[in-house]
Amino acid sequence: MTEGGTQRSGPPPLFRGLTEGEKARVLESGKRKVLYRGAKLFSQGSPQDGIYLIESGRIKVFYIAPSGREITLAYWHSGNFVGGPEVFRQGLHIWSGAAAVNSTVLHLPGDVLRQMVLTIPALAIGIIEGLSFKGQCYSALAQMLGTRSPIERLSQLLLHLMNLYGVEEREGTLIAASFTHADLAHMTGVTRQSVTTSLKRFAELGILHMHGANLVIKNAELLSEIRDGKTTKIAASGEA
Repeated sequence: MTEGGTQRSGPPPLFRGLTEGEKARVLESGKRKVLYRGAKLFSQGSPQDGIYLIESGRIKVFYIAPSGREITLAYWHSGNFVGGPEVFRQGLHIWSGAAAVNSTVLHLPGDVLRQMVLTIPALAIGIIEGLSFKGQCYSALAQMLGTRSPIERLSQLLLHLMNLYGVEEREGTLIAASFTHADLAHMTGVTRQSVTTSLKRFAELGILHMHGANLVIKNAELLSEIRDGKTTKIAASGEA
């Protein structure tokens, strides 16, 4: 999540700039894997080798503390890769990855990837740009957790999801992707109960409408004010 919460450009696809022949070469070098929703792709502490290119679906990357508490680092989509930050060397995964929905990934081993970037400059640029974007995301996450209150974090997250998945409707902007209260809690570092309480308060203020598992943002302007700490309307429910 960006600090402003309104970035509309996502991470650049790994294959951007590659010719059809270069794409075919990369695809032939990998091993495809199909994951059903909830299936683990890799686990923190397990051996790591290369990266996974997401061909379809959505992969959730997360970290579990020794206490068992979980925090979601990011969701990555088709065209992006996961499994770093090491891309060429073998090592250990420092976080975990799992399929948020049914997904297909292509595993590209580190030694194979190293050989390909020597002869496919556009692939090397794609990896660098992808790692740069991930660094920005994780930096923004650290800043958010360290400087924003729980209610400000949730506001920022909702604005981010609205920009990623927003579909304009008569009542407002539908976040066209289902996230449970536990998912939102893991992405903001608070308890599920805190998320539920805050969402109810947002609904009372006319900021959003809860429609089953989906959320419709009705007043993004007020949500932005809460994110930036410019209003005291909801201060009472900002503790977690």
